[in-house]
Amino acid sequence: MADAVRAVKLVLEDGTVFEGRGFGADGQAIGEVVFCTAMTGYQEALTDPSYRGQILVLTVPHIGNYGVCSHDTESDRPQVAGFVVREMAERASNCRAEEELGAWLGRHGIPAIEGIDTRALVRRLRGGGVLRGAIVSSDTPTGDAMVSITTSPQMDGQDLATEAGAGAPDGWTEPLDSWWPAPDDEGGRRFRVVAIDCGAKRNIFRHLVSVGCDVFPVPAGTSAAEILAMEPDGVFISNGPGDPAAVEAVVEAVRELVDTVPLFGICLGHQLLALALGARTWKLPFGHRGANQPVRDVDTGRIYITSQNHGFCVDQETLEAAGCEVSHIHLNDGTVAGFKHATKPIRGVQFHPEASPGPHEAADLFRWFVTAMGRHQGAGPVAGEAP
Repeated sequence: MADAVRAVKLVLEDGTVFEGRGFGADGQAIGEVVFCTAMTGYQEALTDPSYRGQILVLTVPHIGNYGVCSHDTESDRPQVAGFVVREMAERASNCRAEEELGAWLGRHGIPAIEGIDTRALVRRLRGGGVLRGAIVSSDTPTGDAMVSITTSPQMDGQDLATEAGAGAPDGWTEPLDSWWPAPDDEGGRRFRVVAIDCGAKRNIFRHLVSVGCDVFPVPAGTSAAEILAMEPDGVFISNGPGDPAAVEAVVEAVRELVDTVPLFGICLGHQLLALALGARTWKLPFGHRGANQPVRDVDTGRIYITSQNHGFCVDQETLEAAGCEVSHIHLNDGTVAGFKHATKPIRGVQFHPEASPGPHEAADLFRWFVTAMGRHQGAGPVAGEAP
């Protein structure tokens, strides 16, 4: 690989420097440095819009061995600011691969670095919290890199969701493919769902289609009046990047939708729902990012292993004061992983039931949304009892 001999370094805002080899695009990347513990699914992670503005570090040491396949991406391009791995595979060994990972990152202008001690890097982030950083050429003075880092914006206060979600005027029609179990027959009933697109993963929309929804994504700045004019049976609020408290337009729109139709949010959407109801959010020290995060269902006691990607969290005390009940708890640190409103058809989960990558066991939550819409129309349950 020609790029393998290009000397680059990762500089952190605390002054730590990791020397390595560059691949992907030539150039500088600046962003919040975060890590993901998933053992596979680098394509899905790299194309998840929730990583916008961040330099992603993978803890699994060997990356790129199955190349890139367009069918496995969660958006139309890599979304990260930069990429950090221990070792980059020089050759893809997969009959489905359409392109080498390094070439794909280079084509999309994403700088990346390999050959550093990612264990030491992750220990630093876990111990002191996330840090801003920069991937730069090794001949760039560290002082210059530090100036670029310290003058770059903090993640707190950034509304990245408004630019990440584009919407889809003609709607989303693609269902889950043959890799997923076929959903139960919904009897031909379809529900009209307006999805507020804050940077949605494609597999979320596929799940909604496959459980009986006609999905119409709209941009994050769409008003409540515009949404209601589309005559939805329910409104979904998607995942996305940035600080939820800064996405004021969506919070205001959702606040006006609370007493109209069933609402369901995932990840950032879960946080925006909570804010609209009167709760607060706060920033986690280093976030939850991976495909093996344990979550407990408060009602049943069942433990789910979930896919997660977030740096902010909903405050439990203010959530309960807003008339909501915690439905799921993250077992690693006791933070809120899901909630439901005590009296209204409103629900949010901090984790990703659509997986991609990750376990599929929480996917039944999409059926709750269909059930809630059926009940709201006075038709009773249509997809089993809510999980």
